[in-house]
Amino acid sequence: MEVLLIYLLVGMGAGTIAGLFGVGGGLIIVPALVLVFTAQGIAPEILTHMAVGTSLATIIITSISSVRTHHGKRAVDWAIFAAMAPGILLGSWIGGVTADWLSGAWLQLLIGLFAVGIALKMWLDGLRKGPLPTNGEKVPGKVGLSIAGGFIGWVSAIFGIGGGSLTVPFLSRCHVVMQRAVATSAACGLPIAIAGALSFAVQGWNNPQLPEWSGGYIYWPAFLGIVLASTWFARFGALLAHKLSPQLLKNCFAGLLFFIGARFIWLNYAVVAS
Repeated sequence: MEVLLIYLLVGMGAGTIAGLFGVGGGLIIVPALVLVFTAQGIAPEILTHMAVGTSLATIIITSISSVRTHHGKRAVDWAIFAAMAPGILLGSWIGGVTADWLSGAWLQLLIGLFAVGIALKMWLDGLRKGPLPTNGEKVPGKVGLSIAGGFIGWVSAIFGIGGGSLTVPFLSRCHVVMQRAVATSAACGLPIAIAGALSFAVQGWNNPQLPEWSGGYIYWPAFLGIVLASTWFARFGALLAHKLSPQLLKNCFAGLLFFIGARFIWLNYAVVAS
């Protein structure tokens, strides 16, 4: 019961932050689960893989709710989604396989570098005046969209995220209107989460170090607690966001990501370098 309460708290925090900053909860859930799994005594060789796999499983549930909302507003570009989906499914599955090849320390180091990179990008975007440059790109054809989807799915599955931090900038640079880019990105998060979670489940299925109540690299008690709390608290975070400065919120979230990423890099650099 105490462990479930901890996961409910993780879900509350992830949901609130996701609602506040308009991002998927994976960037928060993965580092939080790494800390909780470490305290639980889960084997260090697999705890990061379990954090990523469990995060992807929770994103399946949150994505369904998000897609329904965006679809109701007719904001999803289903033609782009259909073209990207095959690549996303394949790339997300390969992402789970790739993560399984990596040691826990390497995976944490890469997650740290990714978090720091996203934080720096958010800060730089905040310094720019006017709209972001588009480089004159247009939406590529079906093959190009599928290749882009494959890369986005691969990276997202490795880091346990829904891919919004990659899909939205890509679609925006292809001259897709921002509202449609965000909505289509939310739709793309569902196949990323499904294929990625299944891949992590399969890759870890027979690992002898798994704790009880695991389905491969998915830890079901954590999944249950996070899903129960995150959906409700995402609404709370969204309401709170309207009362605060958007730029201040963005800078605060970037600072949090930078701290988390720097900590992962600091703790794991020496391990992978040795």
